Amino acid sequence: MVARVTVLVCVGLVAGFFSGLFGVGGGVLIVPLLVAFAGYPPKGAMATSLAAILFTASAGAIAHSTNGDVAWKDAALIGIPAVGGAVLGAELHQRLESKWLVLGFSAFLCAVAVKLAV
Repeated sequence: MVARVTVLVCVGLVAGFFSGLFGVGGGVLIVPLLVAFAGYPPKGAMATSLAAILFTASAGAIAHSTNGDVAWKDAALIGIPAVGGAVLGAELHQRLESKWLVLGFSAFLCAVAVKLAV
């Protein structure tokens, strides 16, 4: 039990650090770390990551807003429609097998990595 709590706290620290530094954390870090080190199944890791990112995103947004770096109107224009997208994505998530989710997510991360590198 202590080892599991330690792993989860470490995942949180790493995700929070990279979220605050680069704006990434949930899918890019938390999901793979939960699967690799905490023994989560992919679907459970994805769902748990979404719940955890609420705290991470709130803290990061507040910290960045103290420097005036957050465009709140634009954030609302992105975030409000994203709620609908998240509900639709979660519905589809429940209907797909884990292997297809993992393959799709892996392909997405590879495409983003190539785009960022080029």
